[in-house]
Amino acid sequence: QDQLVESGGGLVQAGGSLRLSCAASGRTFSDYAMGWFRQIPGKEREFVAAISWSGGRISYADSVKGRFTISRDNATNTVSLQMNSRNREGTAVHYCAAHQQGTSIWQYWGQGTQVTVSS
Repeated sequence: QDQLVESGGGLVQAGGSLRLSCAASGRTFSDYAMGWFRQIPGKEREFVAAISWSGGRISYADSVKGRFTISRDNATNTVSLQMNSRNREGTAVHYCAAHQQGTSIWQYWGQGTQVTVSS
């Protein structure tokens, strides 16, 4: 069964750091673009960051540029998101996602991991 499983969520103080990980299993996701999204209750899910299959192309939402870093390890089928929180805006459920390179539809989603930023 193809699945993505996030880990590393929890409580972090504003100004602190947290690292999320996403483990992919089932198919080989090394030829898939991977990304992170987040959703605040009552709001739509929003894009955070994405990385191409090779790691050669990376994009970030403007709100996290310079504070978040996405990376991947195709040998272990994992993608990570290093987050340096600024304020409580980072409180959200964070989701890992994947889509086959060459497409633009995110095909696979994890169940999400809660990140809570305290002031």
